[in-house]
Amino acid sequence: SLDTFCIKMVKSKSWTMVRHFEGAPKPEDFKLEERELPSLKDGEILLESVFLSVDPYMRPYSKRMMKPGDVMIGSQVARVVESKKPAVVVGTYYVANVGWTTHFISDGTGMHALSLDWPENLPRSLSLGAVGMPGCTAYIGLLEVCNAKEGEVVLVNCAAGAVGSIVGQIAKIKGCKVVGSAGSDDKVTYLKEIGFDEAFNYKTVSSLEEALKNASPEGYDCYFENVGGKYADVALQQMNQFGRIAVCGAISMYNDSVPQTGPYIQPVMLFKQLRMEGFICYRWIDKFPDMQKQLLQWVSEGKLKYHEHVTNGFENMPAGFIGMLRGDNIGKAIIKV
Repeated sequence: SLDTFCIKMVKSKSWTMVRHFEGAPKPEDFKLEERELPSLKDGEILLESVFLSVDPYMRPYSKRMMKPGDVMIGSQVARVVESKKPAVVVGTYYVANVGWTTHFISDGTGMHALSLDWPENLPRSLSLGAVGMPGCTAYIGLLEVCNAKEGEVVLVNCAAGAVGSIVGQIAKIKGCKVVGSAGSDDKVTYLKEIGFDEAFNYKTVSSLEEALKNASPEGYDCYFENVGGKYADVALQQMNQFGRIAVCGAISMYNDSVPQTGPYIQPVMLFKQLRMEGFICYRWIDKFPDMQKQLLQWVSEGKLKYHEHVTNGFENMPAGFIGMLRGDNIGKAIIKV
């Protein structure tokens, strides 16, 4: 029939990794590739990415999970543009994890639908940030790993980032005192705006030790760790007896070609009887729907404020990623196609 000739082939663009990153990622480490997608088979759907996520984890995981020439890893909010799967309606939105790509075909496995009653006044990109994996990471690290209690003092570094900014606000919701550090005065201002009790610019203080002591002379019960390295060496000394440390990231060390060596943590952990636990949020994947419901409710009620650093244009994705690793963003770094 005539109409088979009118089907326009869909072209999908993807960013691939040319080579493993040496030090900080550079623009020439990425390559934009284009390919035509086949027509849909029964049971398949075609999706178009609307928002894509750039996150710190992509830097260490690219080394562990990818080989040169692979499409960069990551997740997106995507809209169904064609469906040969009766249960899936054109125009609905999904969160998928198919990497830096504009269009893709799926049978629906491994994706989750955005609720149809998603609030009209909230951007769907929040499902990649405050109400998505970063929000769940903050929730788990603070409430499950650190087990933060009302009245305790919580320290968060990278506090103006996608995860840290949510950690601090959940800690306030739960009745804690919250201290945050970030790398610019604008970020410190933002932390004060969203309710942090104390915030400082770790790049401009003369002594990190003094800054931490001034912010909380009574020490710290919980430490949400995103930085590692020398920061951790100083912060651990400020912990109270039976303090808990949730290790979510170590961004100060991701670009190191030669691993840093620092003071050893065993004595301070022993004499203060600290507990330190590394965690990856997907261990709690079965709890995600409940957590996301709670996070969305807090956002809707205005108890949880969000900020998005939006880079426009799929062609600017590597620049958005490089900028995020450099700390250009306040809140969640998002690429809008």
